[in-house]
Amino acid sequence: MNRKMLKKAALSVALGACLGALAPTVMAQSVTGAVAGRASAGDTITITNSATGLSRTVTVGKDGSYRIGQLPPGNYSLTAGDAAPVSVSVSLGGTTTVNLANDGAVNLDAVQVVGSRVVNRVDVRSTESATNISRQELARLPVDQSVAAVALLAPGVISSGATFGGLSFGGSSVAENAVYINGLNVTDPYRRQGFSSVPFNFYEEFQVKTGGYSAEFGRSTGGVINAITRSGTNDFHGGMEVTMEPSAWASPKKDHFHSDGKIDERDRTSRDRSPLFKTNLWASGPIVKDRLFFFAMYEKRDADSRDIDTVEAWKTTSDNDFWGAKLDWNINNDHTLELLAFSDKADSVTSNYDYDWDSATFGDKQGESTAGSGGDNWSATYTGHFGANFTAKAMYGVNKRSATSGSPPWDSYCNRISRDSSYDELFPKGDMKEGCHPTNSSISSRYDKREAARLDFEWALGDHLLRFGLDQETMDSRSSVLYPGDGVGYTLLGMKPNATDEDRELPNGAMVPVGVTAYVDARRYITGAPVSVKAQAFYVEDNWNVTPNLLLNLGIRADKFENTLASGATFAKADFSDMISPRLGFSWDMRGDGSTKVFGNAGRYYIPLTNKITDYFGGGTTDEHTYYVLNGWSEQVDPTTGAKYLRPELGEQLGPVDTSMNAPAPDDVRTAVARDLKQVFQDEYILGFQQMIDQAWSYGINATYRKMTRAVEDVSIRHVEGCDWYSGDWPILNPGEKNTLWCPDTNSWVTFDSSKDGYITSGSNVVMGYKKPRRTYKAIEFQIDRAWDGKWAFNASYLLSKSEGNMEGPVNSGTGYNDTNLVQYYDHPAVNERYGVLFNDARHQIKLRGSYKLNEMWSFGATLSARSGGPITAYGVRWPNDNRSAGGPSEYSGGGSGWLCVANCSDYKTRELVYSPLGAFGRMPWVYDLGANVTWTLPVEGIDLKARFSVYNLLNRQTVVNVHSRYESTPGNRMPYFGEGTVWQPPRYMNLVVTWNF
Repeated sequence: MNRKMLKKAALSVALGACLGALAPTVMAQSVTGAVAGRASAGDTITITNSATGLSRTVTVGKDGSYRIGQLPPGNYSLTAGDAAPVSVSVSLGGTTTVNLANDGAVNLDAVQVVGSRVVNRVDVRSTESATNISRQELARLPVDQSVAAVALLAPGVISSGATFGGLSFGGSSVAENAVYINGLNVTDPYRRQGFSSVPFNFYEEFQVKTGGYSAEFGRSTGGVINAITRSGTNDFHGGMEVTMEPSAWASPKKDHFHSDGKIDERDRTSRDRSPLFKTNLWASGPIVKDRLFFFAMYEKRDADSRDIDTVEAWKTTSDNDFWGAKLDWNINNDHTLELLAFSDKADSVTSNYDYDWDSATFGDKQGESTAGSGGDNWSATYTGHFGANFTAKAMYGVNKRSATSGSPPWDSYCNRISRDSSYDELFPKGDMKEGCHPTNSSISSRYDKREAARLDFEWALGDHLLRFGLDQETMDSRSSVLYPGDGVGYTLLGMKPNATDEDRELPNGAMVPVGVTAYVDARRYITGAPVSVKAQAFYVEDNWNVTPNLLLNLGIRADKFENTLASGATFAKADFSDMISPRLGFSWDMRGDGSTKVFGNAGRYYIPLTNKITDYFGGGTTDEHTYYVLNGWSEQVDPTTGAKYLRPELGEQLGPVDTSMNAPAPDDVRTAVARDLKQVFQDEYILGFQQMIDQAWSYGINATYRKMTRAVEDVSIRHVEGCDWYSGDWPILNPGEKNTLWCPDTNSWVTFDSSKDGYITSGSNVVMGYKKPRRTYKAIEFQIDRAWDGKWAFNASYLLSKSEGNMEGPVNSGTGYNDTNLVQYYDHPAVNERYGVLFNDARHQIKLRGSYKLNEMWSFGATLSARSGGPITAYGVRWPNDNRSAGGPSEYSGGGSGWLCVANCSDYKTRELVYSPLGAFGRMPWVYDLGANVTWTLPVEGIDLKARFSVYNLLNRQTVVNVHSRYESTPGNRMPYFGEGTVWQPPRYMNLVVTWNF
């Protein structure tokens, strides 16, 4: 191709699909992009959206530079004076560089040519890190239809092996991420572990940020998923997409058995089925040409499933629909308005049946439960350009979520019955059902609402681009959780005949009598109330072109928040001065031609408290345990179904009711929350290098360091010098730091250093404090990329990382606790004294993806991810010179000590303990996931019909990704299944997606 032809060719700068993971982006979670470059001073540059007619014009400055910001992503035509127009593709959050010669033609020395297109491979105007992936690229790859599957394409993002799932970005926990749709934060405000979503075909482009956010956004110490939806154009279009994922196309999950031959606690899984069928219809076009456009979609989903165990089975019906729409109004070329609305409400009904495994037949229906989720969402965004150098943007939106579950009418009369592993070990389960409740679940409901508003401004002043703004989010949660029946749940526990006195001691101080081999923990649990948090922030940022080749990004962000109770009283708050986040970045165009770049950034990132912690402390919780001897079982009849079941018979009560875990609704939180509570922050440093290799290839390398040295947790305070009142309370503190609490004994504030005080051992009466929390993440990332040229594309990355510390974050994946900031890290000093590799430490990560077009009819794609397994850590129950438990005996009871008893375990004075570091028991195996797809396109001009068949986990490797971590039930009594699997990689499955667009 000659130079003259290139000058007139389209500049298809596809930064989403082509620039991908190599180029950092400048606009953080912004929903727009920009075009910038150099040209002759005084030239007039005009850019026009070829699909909507939106046009902007700027004049090149005296220094020969120009910039056109706040452009909706899409394809544009750029002209300079009378020169031939060139095509420019603007991607989400990126800056596309187009340098023009004196005659208005493209300067090819500063761009990369791929086939007939000119691609900007190195974004020299950016100091940040992100991966952009467009809808077009995803259509060429075997990527499942979920936001999480898209995020996993980015280096440093892994799927957590925790029992509660989620994504880990850069060593962080699953409760530190944020998700945005068209600029609206849709992250769960209650636990910060989920998010609202729309159908896959509704999205236009994704931006996955793994670090280095600009000052514009915060409230995340993990990662950010930023997505935009599709919009209408001047041409009418429509289509239909059908996704078929029948159960026959999925390999069965394996049945898992323990080393002693007993089946895993999840029971049978080999006959479980989760077929999926869905159809969506969409349409788009102009309401008023060049001015008002619409995009609308309706999707019908059928996701019925079966969960079949040895003697029970559950059938779930989930026939749900989705609706969504977007309006774009170009009021004129300088003012636009966007409206987004969607509903992701979903309901399901699960029916419980008797089941005979040998004959594979369903018996009588035993019960039914219902579940609900989702809500209605909307946002409005105004963008105004006031002159060539000043832009303003305003956004307001509402995000609603819900989570409800129950089993009427059984909730009114059936108690929750469960078995501890200690009981299972002594008394194998029989054929008759124990208890009549169909799900054994609590009755729960939660309704969340976020109202989000923000203002953003851009002001170009010579070599400076000033960006500043403010935002506010008000997040309300109304929740309740209680046990069914009379509000009491019964857990059956076993006691070996040869148990020691220490084994027989109960948490309420009573003893299980000698000769008793089974007892009951009757727990009454009720919690919930309306709570709220208001979060506010402002930021200022200067993007300063110190020289034509050196850009400095200087920013600062200040956050504040206030968590309030149902009464309106303040639970916890932080002012702007408490949460200052400086940000500094640079980008150096080493050769001055845009082909080679060194970049880096340093910043501090804060994360606020969730509504969960306010709900737990501010709403009031009844959590009482009463212990009884088990006097056997009595046979009962379910009045609803007529089926027979067993009910435990309670015998002698053992000791008093344990009310130590009760948290009554407070009218004064001075003893519940530290007065000067400091907020969690993370410092991050990134240094990177990028370079074009030739006209198709580019590569990059970067290093990341993250450090977190603060936590906000409920802490077991059993001693405070000068205030005897604190002898067994769990206030919210900054563990390992100085804290100030109210002392009811003296009616005054008392300040103590929780690294030296706060805990007193039982028996030996030694006063001590808690280790200061710490988490570090170190990573080196290598990446090579080959841009799509209409024929093939390829991307490969390797990440070497290490995540270590003494706490994972606001959740605890190792013990299966996901109540954010309430995960028992500081219920005992033994829980956090160990420093070492953490749960999300995936030392090696390899990711490959590629696509190839054979001809106009056939194309292929493949992905491969391989990562080393996580560490295996043992959790004991005691530590030296203390007679108090540091962790519960059951798998998900929280806490745990690194000290394991090997001899004389009955007495804390004589027991011999061996220290066990984090990860001392090796690592789980490598996890491999290979995907492949083939796409057939009807080779008829004018008819857009495609069928894509994809296979996920092609090798059907059902590798273990989490294990039982409880080592002891009591000192010296090893748990029978330590180190055996609890979570496995999903098996192979396949789907067919047929699309017809017109």
